[in-house]
Amino acid sequence: MKKIIFNITFIIISITILFTSCDASRKASKQDKGVAIGAAAGAILGGVLGNNVGNKKNTALGAVLGAAVGGIAGGIIGNKMDKQAEKIKTEIPGAKVERVAEGINVTFDENNPDGTKSGVYFTTGKFNISANSQLAIDKLVKIFKEYPETNILIEGHTDDVGSNTSNLTLSQRRANAVGDALKAAGLIVKRLTVKWYGETQPKVDNSTVEGKASNRRVEFSITANEKMKEDAKTEANKN
Repeated sequence: MKKIIFNITFIIISITILFTSCDASRKASKQDKGVAIGAAAGAILGGVLGNNVGNKKNTALGAVLGAAVGGIAGGIIGNKMDKQAEKIKTEIPGAKVERVAEGINVTFDENNPDGTKSGVYFTTGKFNISANSQLAIDKLVKIFKEYPETNILIEGHTDDVGSNTSNLTLSQRRANAVGDALKAAGLIVKRLTVKWYGETQPKVDNSTVEGKASNRRVEFSITANEKMKEDAKTEANKN
């Protein structure tokens, strides 16, 4: 991991030197340079993350990386996603929010260090939405409505306790329950995609209690819809 971080840092520094030294860059505004550098660095970071999570079949992060457009347009999208990610962190403290490339990955599991639950969670073996989970979902819907030009992938995952078949069914029911709750709270249906994977995509090893708790989770991947992408391309072409 240290080697990966060192390589990323070296490449980003190289990109920064390139953008700040060329003639075209001298004529660009500071904001334009920042967007361009951020977009390039984000694309590289996204690629590194993609290669590492790919071996674990992390489809949530894969969806974020697959939706990237790159270039200055990608940097514009990334700036908008920064604001939404910060909003989610502020409104739902238990959520694990990651900004990846041009999107956002949000994870709710049962493994907060302070022992609290992380927003959307389920009783063992159950799939009904609790009152506390509904509060978190309502906050999410409010944020999603503030940023309407995004698509949302909802994924259900379990630990390895029980059979493959029962875990796949449980993850399906949980993911559908979250999707239904988002729809009932007023989110537009066409923005949502619901998938489930049972125990096939653990984030960590299932050999410990903590590991199992981390793997019992619901993940959201938030990506730009076609309108946001086209608007970003139009804005990039004006600069």
